[in-house]
Amino acid sequence: MQRIATLEIHKEECSFSAGHFTIFSATERETLHGHNYYVSIAFEIAISHNGLSFDYRDYKKKLDQLCALLNRRLLLPAQSPYLRIEDAGDYWDTYFDGKKMPFLKDDTVILPIANATIEELSYWFLQQLVNNQE
Repeated sequence: MQRIATLEIHKEECSFSAGHFTIFSATERETLHGHNYYVSIAFEIAISHNGLSFDYRDYKKKLDQLCALLNRRLLLPAQSPYLRIEDAGDYWDTYFDGKKMPFLKDDTVILPIANATIEELSYWFLQQLVNNQE
């Protein structure tokens, strides 16, 4: 008989603060603002005969690295059909609804997402965890 358990990784360090704006249409978006995000992950796993399932320390380490990458940054969605992002030296010049919004590159992370929403960020985290495990 196979034993199944749920393992959740949730710790205070798996968090980040970031700025963003949600884009609703070609002409409507939120104003720039920020949030404190907390990240956790849950696994449904089979427990082997020795009481182990896998080494979850790798996932904890990767979550910490991803949170550090996003912490205290502005998140920009590279795949938005309504936001154009251009390289302007030390800045990213972004264009929305005919308006230019320059952001320092040092303060910005451009993500391969369509919008800076919790849904897209959740999917991005999952892809980073799944695709980068050895």
